[in-house]
Amino acid sequence: MLTLTHFLTLSAILFSISIAGIFINRKNMILLLMCIELMLLAVNFNFIALSRYLDDIAGQVFVFFVLTVAAAEAAIGLAILVIVFRTRQSINVQDLDSLKG
Repeated sequence: MLTLTHFLTLSAILFSISIAGIFINRKNMILLLMCIELMLLAVNFNFIALSRYLDDIAGQVFVFFVLTVAAAEAAIGLAILVIVFRTRQSINVQDLDSLKG
């Protein structure tokens, strides 16, 4: 039987992997966006586990709002990434030192 501790441990591991991914990889924008998405999914996993444990639907409803924001963030982030790649021919974070139009 899986307990709340198992779910919270798995969520902490996912969150730690995403933090490590952000600090280790500072060059590729796509991987940075993927690490941010993994971080949001780890938080959602916590919301669902605690909502199930406490028999409260509010955590599960809040997950839908977080998923909506994550989807919008991914869509806008990838659109900006495509535009940056078209203009600079690179998605290296270190090449993005200026935000001139």
